[in-house]
Amino acid sequence: MNDSHTSLSRRRILIGAAAASAVTVGAASAAHAAPPAHAAPPANGAAPARPLVVRDRIATARLAGSPARFQADFHERLDAWLAFWSANSPHAWSPPVQVSGRVGADGAAFTLHAIRVTRDDETWDAFAAGRSDAAHLATLASLHHHFPSVRVEAGGALRVIDGPAGWTGSAEQVAFAVTACRELWGLRDADAADWREHLGRAGHTADPTSRSGWAAFTRAGLRRGLRTDTY
Repeated sequence: MNDSHTSLSRRRILIGAAAASAVTVGAASAAHAAPPAHAAPPANGAAPARPLVVRDRIATARLAGSPARFQADFHERLDAWLAFWSANSPHAWSPPVQVSGRVGADGAAFTLHAIRVTRDDETWDAFAAGRSDAAHLATLASLHHHFPSVRVEAGGALRVIDGPAGWTGSAEQVAFAVTACRELWGLRDADAADWREHLGRAGHTADPTSRSGWAAFTRAGLRRGLRTDTY
């Protein structure tokens, strides 16, 4: 793959809306037995925190720095994401050898800064947060393929929150879709109101707002960005 991806406008890629989510857990049913007298109830009726697992890798790639603490299901989803990214990367790249990022305190969020692979016997940043190129947009597509909430930070790092993937219609998803249409499909007139129609006229037949259509759109975005859509 050519080192010099076409530069993309940071303004087009960065998503301005900050996403925040809160999960409330209802109080236990009165039909359930009361906790033992010696067990203090969780504060404010919140569910007790799930135990975290310590991991020093994501899929086969080393995690830069010290091992980190993840929620187990979130780490499994990250494993699946990086394996997917690797499977759709150029044949000349080895599987990722290192991932640089930061795990949230609750173990259910991850901010990605770099993905390093081996190419021509040298370690190389196939994705770098501060580099505005097609690989950045491709990696963003791969994360949207696996996670419901993906946010582009001010410096280009990509932050994901655990949960099942799929179309939600969030500002982040719409902004990504419009940018992908313009930069990866060449549909320069696409905007937030009509990007699906532009895709349809370009031959993308699946509805990108359906579960399967979103998966197909984000997979295609990854492959177009990494220029592996021809094989």
